[in-house]
Amino acid sequence: MTDATKKKIEHILESCVSRAILRTKANKTYRPFHQALLTKTLVNASSFERSFSTSFGQGPVEEISQLIAADAGFETKRQKETQVNIFKGAIDEIERICSSLRSGERKPNWEQEIKKITAYQKGDTEVRRVISDLWLKKDGVETYISIKTVKPNLDQTEIAKKDLLLLKAHNPEYHTFFGLFYNPGGPERKDYNWTMPSKIFDMKNDPSVLIGQDYWNTLGDDKNTYFELLKIFALVGIRTRDEITKLS
Repeated sequence: MTDATKKKIEHILESCVSRAILRTKANKTYRPFHQALLTKTLVNASSFERSFSTSFGQGPVEEISQLIAADAGFETKRQKETQVNIFKGAIDEIERICSSLRSGERKPNWEQEIKKITAYQKGDTEVRRVISDLWLKKDGVETYISIKTVKPNLDQTEIAKKDLLLLKAHNPEYHTFFGLFYNPGGPERKDYNWTMPSKIFDMKNDPSVLIGQDYWNTLGDDKNTYFELLKIFALVGIRTRDEITKLS
């Protein structure tokens, strides 16, 4: 990762911390019972963490993702609109797949699902509009990523699944992914334990799912990208920690 890209990421993180500090100060609430039980330091730390999570939301994650991908030589675009032209039979099949996944009638299996929808090669077609959080292109290969919070709800996950399947039905050569920027269950993919999206994707095995290390290393086209990014976060943390501590 180039120094210029690292500096841009540092600026994004510092801005997120600054906004969180200002929001924490503005919303400061006297909580005598909380402070008696937990200490004032812990209460303030909890308030700041919630504020930071608000600042470091979808926008900054997408922005950092785009910077890393561009640094790796990808052509990039956020909120990419794609008009897909798909056989109506494939559209109906996508609806059946997602409905049966949601109801629990079937288990997710990305490769089998792709075989089903791409089997439709005749009949009327229909144009649908798909918005992808991040689009990448390199060496002629186009990649579409739906970026979600690390604990997405069922509706968010189903919408993402439909979009990815629509893209694959339009062009099976597209690379399509459901991306989570970290794994709340632990360091390994097998540790992912949030149940909601697991009804729609096989979160531990589907090749269309990128979590944590896999997500960032794919964007950076390098197996060390995730750890490089953690070092940037740690560096910014050293610079901003004193100001955060003053909140107590």
